[in-house]
Amino acid sequence: MHTQPLIPYLLLLGDSALVQGQRLCEWCGRAPAIEEELALMNVGLDLVGQARNWLDYAAELLGDGRDADDLAMRRDERAYRNLLLVEQPNGDFAVTMTRQFFYDAWHHAVLQGLAGSSDARVAGIAAKALKEATYHLRRSSEWVQRLGGGTDESRRRMLAAITLLWRFTVELTAGSDDEVQLAEAGVAADPVAVANAWREQVAATFAAVELPVPQPASHFYLDGRKGLHTEHLGLLLAEMQFLPRAYPDATW
Repeated sequence: MHTQPLIPYLLLLGDSALVQGQRLCEWCGRAPAIEEELALMNVGLDLVGQARNWLDYAAELLGDGRDADDLAMRRDERAYRNLLLVEQPNGDFAVTMTRQFFYDAWHHAVLQGLAGSSDARVAGIAAKALKEATYHLRRSSEWVQRLGGGTDESRRRMLAAITLLWRFTVELTAGSDDEVQLAEAGVAADPVAVANAWREQVAATFAAVELPVPQPASHFYLDGRKGLHTEHLGLLLAEMQFLPRAYPDATW
């Protein structure tokens, strides 16, 4: 009954986790400290694992012979349904951690809602992912406060990162019609509850170090849920998908 609207929702969850995980893994060999490099890689791998679970389910519902690897590595940019936020470049460490925090606050709220889903498969994936997402949110919120309440330079960079990324947060507080339908059926997280939880988390984290909360972001012409992405996603996919596209029959 809910198969058709559920597929794009699963792609939203899987694609967002996959792209965010890929961005974090780009820090390998470049992080400011070895401990941070290990932490970023661990979070990235958590997200890639979660992405596989969502994409496995999406592939089964699609039933066209593709599997999770095909969905991850053999779709073009317009077929991706990830949030615009996660495809934004790493920038400096403040940008990376601000992007991570905005995503984590949304992700944690979504998974909390999905853990009680009437779809047993969705509920099971969400319950497992929620344990990891709880740690991710604690870690990224602490980094936002550490940088925002640190030196003049770290605060300047944090303020610049917020300004740079804020417009993409519009997608974190607005659900699609399909998501509303799924939420009413008890399958998906309630978009209104997710939006409220996200705003509360951001406000509390920022208030702890007196970071200003900008005015709510406004919709603009791009929309990750509809496959309308920024120029950054195509470049990311070109690198991420190179090997499976160049050697489609290769096996480990």
